[in-house]
Amino acid sequence: MRDQKLYAGARLRKLREDAVMRQAHLAVKLGLSPSYLNQIESDRRPIPARSLPAIAALFGVAPTYFGSPDNLRQAADLCTVSADPIFGHATLSLAVARAAVRDAPDLTERFLALYGAYRTLADRQAMLQTKAAFADQSENTPRPPYDEVRDWVQSQRNYVHDLDRVAEAMTEQGDLAPAARQTDLEALLLREHRVRLRNAPGFLHKGTLWQLDRRGLVLHMAEEMTPETRAFCIAHVIGLLQHGRLIGRIVRRANLSSDTARALARVALANYFAGALIMPYRRFLQQAEAMRYDIQRLQTTFRTSFEQVCHRLSTLQRPGFEGIPFFFLKTDASGNVLKRSSATRFQFDRFGGPCPLWNVYQAFAQPGRILVQLARTPDDVTYLSVARTVGHAGGSYLSRPRVVAVGLGCEIEFAARTVYAAGLDLHASETVDLIGPGCRICARTTCRHRALPPVGRALDVGSVERGVVPYRILEG
Repeated sequence: MRDQKLYAGARLRKLREDAVMRQAHLAVKLGLSPSYLNQIESDRRPIPARSLPAIAALFGVAPTYFGSPDNLRQAADLCTVSADPIFGHATLSLAVARAAVRDAPDLTERFLALYGAYRTLADRQAMLQTKAAFADQSENTPRPPYDEVRDWVQSQRNYVHDLDRVAEAMTEQGDLAPAARQTDLEALLLREHRVRLRNAPGFLHKGTLWQLDRRGLVLHMAEEMTPETRAFCIAHVIGLLQHGRLIGRIVRRANLSSDTARALARVALANYFAGALIMPYRRFLQQAEAMRYDIQRLQTTFRTSFEQVCHRLSTLQRPGFEGIPFFFLKTDASGNVLKRSSATRFQFDRFGGPCPLWNVYQAFAQPGRILVQLARTPDDVTYLSVARTVGHAGGSYLSRPRVVAVGLGCEIEFAARTVYAAGLDLHASETVDLIGPGCRICARTTCRHRALPPVGRALDVGSVERGVVPYRILEG
């Protein structure tokens, strides 16, 4: 392998200027022409490998000063930091980051230190906001569009009455039986909107499920989709076309702050409509109660996916005809929350990372298996939590499948009404896992699974004892 060329002109120039040495004088010492040295310092030529030891000895630095693993780490850190939304949408390329580290090492180091201080302050603010989120409803701080829409859905207890009733009426009037649902939905789309379906090979490989050509009146759908996903997508499009005005009125009533948030809300409401059309409220709730909320049996009955059933179960809060209040979560293996909603007291932390003790994150180690857990949050509420991985095929061997985990949970007082309480002692506190938000803001000071100390708390790192966690969190 050829050695990588070393461009470090800014560093060499800084050493020379700090030593109050003229460029011509340095060129003589190195046996180089002044013009060649000028090109090196201007990064038009690399530092010759044969000259590197002499330069290092002359200025009393190690050869690695001009390029080391630390530089690569700093460059990687710069790329990571530049991905923060505070800097906009474009991230630095590794080449640009390396150039910044190479040409301005002191500035780079100070910038990374400054960003670290900013993140510490942001985490501390996040902790305070989490504590005060429900104590001061008058707070009017800017929020990302996703968070704003999620909070609005949460405020509705994840139930949208007008849309739910319209979807239920359509199902009953159209007699959309699960066995022939896809055919019936395709016929409805053609009859009411003159839109035909057309399979699109390779769509899923590109990350596309469907694409609506309004002018050509064609709905292109990924050929590789499962039947339940295909039916859901058709129902979504029907919601947009047939009930767009109703969805628009609901979005306007939500009083969201930006066009992006309103657009996200329309997508969320069309998804809600699709779920309500495929799993009509009263029929679905009656079956859920009869089957003790067995997700797999409900899948079979309504010919839907595990995730679709879980999400629908979290919406059953029609006044006077409520089901069990559930929270719902969808996350990836890194702890990024893709969907969240709650009809319970369970509050998702929007700032912290995942808790390794919660079964929704442990599900990735046992793909496809349903995990059941009794979990207690720091506010001393115990929940029955069900979690499982779900995924979408990539469409080809080289397109890696997308695997996520979904979690569904209810407060312990409702647990006995579900099949998932079978074999559990709901009153044995020693079998309850103590979960929390991300370590940076979790109040559990004695948790031996802690990865990071909490922000803003004093630590005792004395040397007279050593625990699993290498510090004690001081009270107060």
